[in-house]
Amino acid sequence: MKTLKLLSLALLFVLASCSSVRVNADYDKNANFGQYKTFAFHKSGIDKAEISDLDKKRILRSIDTQLSAKGLSKSESPDLLVNIFTKERERVDVNQYYSGWGYGWGYGWNPYFWGGRPYVTTSTEGTLYIDLIDAKNKELIWQGVGTGYLTQCVEKKDERANEFVSKILEQFPPQIK
Repeated sequence: MKTLKLLSLALLFVLASCSSVRVNADYDKNANFGQYKTFAFHKSGIDKAEISDLDKKRILRSIDTQLSAKGLSKSESPDLLVNIFTKERERVDVNQYYSGWGYGWGYGWNPYFWGGRPYVTTSTEGTLYIDLIDAKNKELIWQGVGTGYLTQCVEKKDERANEFVSKILEQFPPQIK
């Protein structure tokens, strides 16, 4: 029974780690974040992001929602310009599956009966960069980065984009001490 509980906990940990987004943020310590009240999207920068237009829309809608919730509003003459950049990479994991019973490597030379069978899994890991640029000075003042697994399931893409953006923008504005 104790082994079953440990296996359940391990499986829960693995599933939770697959769905999480790891985030980091960096900022200009000389920037006065209290002065920024409005934002707009930096179209020429966003057009360079190498993702589908549908995924761009998902990300931009989520950024709009998150920044609006923080009290910023969209404007034609913004204080901040918002830019995004994306990267993705294919992650390949090779594991060994063991079958049979007993100790050691088993009996005989057949690796598929007593020994192990290799299996390979692939997944896509994506990184989203959100840059906030001072519109007047054209200087980067804040950058948030989120990395996590991507989904190919159309029904879950909005949810995953919202998860990336909300976790990244939790770091904005920075808590300056």
